[in-house]
Amino acid sequence: MSTKQKILLIEDDKMLLEMYTAKFTREGFDIKTAENGSDGLKAAREMKPDMVLLDIIMPKLDGFATLKEIRKDENIKDVPVILLTNLGQDQDIQKGKDLGADDYFVKANHTPTEIVEKVQELLKKKGVGK
Repeated sequence: MSTKQKILLIEDDKMLLEMYTAKFTREGFDIKTAENGSDGLKAAREMKPDMVLLDIIMPKLDGFATLKEIRKDENIKDVPVILLTNLGQDQDIQKGKDLGADDYFVKANHTPTEIVEKVQELLKKKGVGK
């Protein structure tokens, strides 16, 4: 019996939240969501996900600050994090990688299907879950 891989999606855009939740659920993932960085950080600590998909521009705690906190927390510092954002500037991408993001996707350049495939690829590479 295989247990579902747990994905935490931290995103403040309700439409995107629903779209990605539906897509990941259909693909067999157990997906939880949070609508801002501080709720997302709390959820990450509680559920210890197999992967975090993290928006950057959000209320309360932005994605960079959330990523920084995840990397400082002993219990979740090794969880792979993909930044999923509309910030496509080189300096934003570099900042995300410097803070420990495993990958960086500009939402406008990728379909939800491509994002799911990238997540599956990265999980497989890291030997996480299934």
